[in-house]
Amino acid sequence: MARMATHVITGAGSGIGAAVARRLHARGDELVLHARDAARAKDLAAEFPGARTLVGDLADPDRLSWAFSHQTLPDRVDSLLHVAGVVDLGGVDELTPKSWRHQLNVNLIAPAELTRHFLPQLRAARGHVVFVNSGAGLNAHAGWAAYAAAKHGLKALADALREEEHGNGVRVTSVYPGRTAGPMQAKVHQQEGKEYDPTRWIDPESVATTILTALDLPRDAEINDMTVRPGH
Repeated sequence: MARMATHVITGAGSGIGAAVARRLHARGDELVLHARDAARAKDLAAEFPGARTLVGDLADPDRLSWAFSHQTLPDRVDSLLHVAGVVDLGGVDELTPKSWRHQLNVNLIAPAELTRHFLPQLRAARGHVVFVNSGAGLNAHAGWAAYAAAKHGLKALADALREEEHGNGVRVTSVYPGRTAGPMQAKVHQQEGKEYDPTRWIDPESVATTILTALDLPRDAEINDMTVRPGH
């Protein structure tokens, strides 16, 4: 991209989102970083000088429209990167509707609502929507029903959006990382009662590299789906 691109990123506070934000920030692109609340927005603004922030709670997608109406949205969006996610393990015999709703809201409904909001800007820029999915978006294992259901739904959202927006020049990519080192993985291990060793899992920087590869691909091609697995 010759001119400076503008990227809206969720989940830039840690893990894959932070790695992607650092790489794009370092090359001089414009960042609009989503934050759950004003305090987190302040932290992100301090970490990424020059970046703008956008505040709204992904756990409450019904209120995102109201929250955004009180803020200045970017008039150009070259990419919308959905990286934020939550996981709460549990068997179907113990998962409550509250847990189901929380994971569906943050991992599926909020990305759909954010996409709806930014589609006019994405269409104008012939931009790119990237969904950081999960291996759980392709296979569901015991204890992962709610998270995997949300991520299977995210795959459906991406596939439908790609077909709907292809004629508008909007590219859509789903990335399916295996277990990636970071705070979420530490929490998963805690819930599984296992010892956490970050060196066993994918480095967030490696997933960031695959995301940037999709973003920087020449216009004649589009990466639809990328599965990233631990290499050892």
